[in-house]
Amino acid sequence: MDLHLTGKHVVITGGATGIGRAAALEFCREGASVSVCGRTMEKLEKMKQEFSGLGFEADIYQVDVSDFKSVERMADEAAKKHGGIDIWINNAGIAINRPVLDFTKEEYDAVMNIDLAGVFEGCRIAGRHMIAQGRGGVIINASSFASRIPHTEGAVYAAAKSGVSSFTKTFAANFAPYGIRVLGYIPGMIQTEISRVSISENRELYTQNVALKRLGEPEDLAKPIVFMASDACGYMTGVDIEISGGKYIVQNPGYSWEHKEG
Repeated sequence: MDLHLTGKHVVITGGATGIGRAAALEFCREGASVSVCGRTMEKLEKMKQEFSGLGFEADIYQVDVSDFKSVERMADEAAKKHGGIDIWINNAGIAINRPVLDFTKEEYDAVMNIDLAGVFEGCRIAGRHMIAQGRGGVIINASSFASRIPHTEGAVYAAAKSGVSSFTKTFAANFAPYGIRVLGYIPGMIQTEISRVSISENRELYTQNVALKRLGEPEDLAKPIVFMASDACGYMTGVDIEISGGKYIVQNPGYSWEHKEG
């Protein structure tokens, strides 16, 4: 399907690795120009080199999304270079898992500043650009399955992601008069840098709750994210799209596998 993204400019936060990187590559394949920011220049440069080897170019910016002034400067520079911003993906995030009594104030602030406040400011920065341009746009926010079912040691992360899902709704309503759609995506357990340790310790537990009986890869999310950003989804806004392989769609997803015929 031609998603008509040629000539569109996409900004992806936290795009050097994992889901952000996979989405950036898919946008390039669809003909969009891509700007990616992240906290670690080494990872950004590695991504840029790998993309170049595949025949694609991506602009990279070393930015921490909790530094809102830096995000704003990056957005201004990227917009100036590419003639505006058409799609903005708030993908950057961190996860800190602790029993609730063990969380420090610094850890709480770190998660909230990146996972929640970073999305809030990212939406506002992108929205201001898109409104000024007058040609609409799409903002996509990374939520989490934890926004629906929190995990015991992820109280702060789950609260932040619940807030992200709420922001998706309220920003969608605020920006609708300007032709700007706002959507969210909810990954299941995806094999990325942020989840590597948890998966190594709990792989069997995680897969037994997934109907498709496997963990996700970043590429499993890339195509749906790009599709959400296209005009093919032009009548969708203010909702989260779950991409989880059927996680917890029933209480016992393993039953069908155990009783599979043939």
